[in-house]
Amino acid sequence: QVQLVESGGGLVEAGGSLKLSCRASQGSFGRYAMGWFRQAPGKEREFVAAISWSGVYLYYADSVKGRFTISRDDAEKTVYLQMSDLIPEDTAVYFCGRKNRSYSELTLRAPDYDFWGQGTQVTVFS
Repeated sequence: QVQLVESGGGLVEAGGSLKLSCRASQGSFGRYAMGWFRQAPGKEREFVAAISWSGVYLYYADSVKGRFTISRDDAEKTVYLQMSDLIPEDTAVYFCGRKNRSYSELTLRAPDYDFWGQGTQVTVFS
């Protein structure tokens, strides 16, 4: 079983930055695409960013493109989300997920990810 643990969330003023981390404590990591999603109160979980198993291909939601950067360190079994120029609309619980098939293409659909962390809260105030 894969266990994913997110960290790095917090309270930040609009325009500020945060860097989220998601570490896999067990199971395979390097063979899988990884994704970041977020969920605000009363809303559905939405796609934020994804990175292919190779690290070559990246994909971002339009709402974060140019502000967020996803990366991975397979030696550390960790995927990162660098968030800059934060706005109040970025406030949500952020989750990382592991793609449900190894060596498969990245996707932006939550059902395609079968393991999730517990989430980390990001709150942006103006």
